[in-house]
Parts: sequence; C-alpha cells; structure tokens
Amino acid sequence: MLRLMIVDDHPVVREGLRGMLEADPGITVVGEAASGDEAVARAGELRPDVILMDLRMPDGDGVSATGRILAERPESRVIVLTTYETDQDIVRAVEAGAAGYLLKDTSRADLLAAIVSAARGETVLSPSVATRLVTRMRAPVTESLSPREAEVLSLVARGLTNAQIGKELFISETTVKTHLLRVFGKLGVSDRTAAVTTALDRGLLTR
Repeated sequence: MLRLMIVDDHPVVREGLRGMLEADPGITVVGEAASGDEAVARAGELRPDVILMDLRMPDGDGVSATGRILAERPESRVIVLTTYETDQDIVRAVEAGAAGYLLKDTSRADLLAAIVSAARGETVLSPSVATRLVTRMRAPVTESLSPREAEVLSLVARGLTNAQIGKELFISETTVKTHLLRVFGKLGVSDRTAAVTTALDRGLLTR
C-alpha cells in the first residue's frame, strides 16, 4: 500500500484529491497539511512515501517545505501539484529535490500513474512543464556569468554543498541558492550537475 500525504491550503482541494485518490486500492492517504510548516511537521510523523505539494501557501511555501522535508526524510518523494508553471517556479522546485511537477488540470489517471512512478524513483512532469525545461536547456547563453556567479559555480564543481559555499564566501545559504538560480536561468539548465557541465563546455568555467 502506497502512503500518500496531501498538502494544499484549500480544504476543498484536499478533500477532492483525497476522495479521488483513495478510490484506488493501492493508495492510502495518511494525512493532510495546509501550509509548508505543517507539511514539514506532519511528514516526520506520518512517513509518507509520496507527498503532493502545493506551491504557494502561507507559513512556508511548497519549495521551501520540499527542501526541508527531503533533508530530514530523503526517502520520501515530493510531487509539486500547482496551477503555476513559470520557469522560475519549475527550476526552484527541481533544485529543492522535487521528483515531479504537475499541473492541477492533470487527469486522475495521469496523476495516479505519476504517484506510482515517483514512488519508484522516477521523475514525473506535465507535458507543458517538460517542454519548458527542454526549451530552456536548448536555449543559448544570452548573458555571461557574473564574477560571483562563476565563483559559486566553481565551488559547486568542487563538490561543495550550498551551506559549505556560503561559509567559504561569507554569504548566506539563501544567497547561494539565489546565485545558482540565476546561473540556471542563464545556462538554460535545471540542476547543479548540468550547470557545471554546461559552463565547462561553453568555457565559462576552467577545469
């Protein structure tokens, strides 16, 4: 039985998802949360296999909650389920460790399939989200990296975590993440490894 938690600040959305998904004999909804902070607390208590995570909520948004949950419980899989599909939202979710990014117009069959796939460790994306990511990855660099961005990326290439980079450069971890998001946008990538590889290929970093 696959254990699922639903996170959304709208009760009617949570109730609708629960009713729709519990009709499947292979899924049990072990709990709900209405905010990012509540999601973090309940994930530790309920130990869900998969979490459906709304993006924009009070008391901690879905991206920050995703990062905090996975830091404490990396075996859980988080699928962002939202109405928003901006490039920045998608990249932030991927960087936080989300296993999927789906839109709320996803059909029941596709949502169920995505939950099962995520539980197996696969990445699941709505078709329009996948298209946006591919388009970004194919886009040429339109701006060069700033000295600070290049410095942050060079430390990523050395294997340092965001926290370690912050200590090395005497900046906050949040500032490190901001620099990385800008790098992702400029390079048209969605993760740290791709950013380093692309920057090396394009001569923006030296080996």
